[in-house]
Amino acid sequence: MHIDIDKDVCIGAGQCALVAPGVFTQDDDGFSTLLPGAQDGGDPMVREAARACPVAAITVSETVG
Repeated sequence: MHIDIDKDVCIGAGQCALVAPGVFTQDDDGFSTLLPGAQDGGDPMVREAARACPVAAITVSETVG
């Protein structure tokens, strides 16, 4: 699984960090960012965090390989 955050869309609502705090955090400006090592999405709450984003800035896709 691969996680992508569209920084141009993110409004810093923080719902992702509330739902999956082991994957998402907020940077110094309040926008969503991935925690180090979390970019490949091992947490089962990642998809729920993407659904919780009010502006759909998070994309979760399956990795092929």
